[in-house]
Amino acid sequence: MKHLAFIGLGSNLADPVAQVKQALVALNDLPQSRVIARSSLYRSAPVGYVNQPDFINAVAQVETSLSPRVLLDELLALELVCGRTREFLYAPRTLDLDLLLYDNLVHHEHGLSIPHPHMHQRAFVLQPLCEIAADCVIPNQGLAVHCLRQCVEQVLERL
Repeated sequence: MKHLAFIGLGSNLADPVAQVKQALVALNDLPQSRVIARSSLYRSAPVGYVNQPDFINAVAQVETSLSPRVLLDELLALELVCGRTREFLYAPRTLDLDLLLYDNLVHHEHGLSIPHPHMHQRAFVLQPLCEIAADCVIPNQGLAVHCLRQCVEQVLERL
């Protein structure tokens, strides 16, 4: 059975534009999965820990037969291949891959929450998401485009 998932991508180390572009290609190589849409790249200021370089962000829509947990495990493995380390919360990173949405699922277990927590408050997720899925609904939040309107103070630069 095929499912639709949205993946958030981000990087602010080791040529972030190249990191995100390579990850977008690598998502097509995930088992039982294929990218069906991808956003433009966006530059955004860091959130949480601000003493670090700006991020490059994007969102990809993926059709997959993987379960949410297996898909997340594949994303985490891809981060490791790309040199991701987790030194502290919001630390700079070569690649960050987040499972944002999976069909209309609302699910919480250790290490996995769908929809991704706080995605509805982050322009660097919402703008690229709305670019490729203007009618996207975030469960328990509503239309992504309405959430984006609440983030007007967050500045993004489309590359």
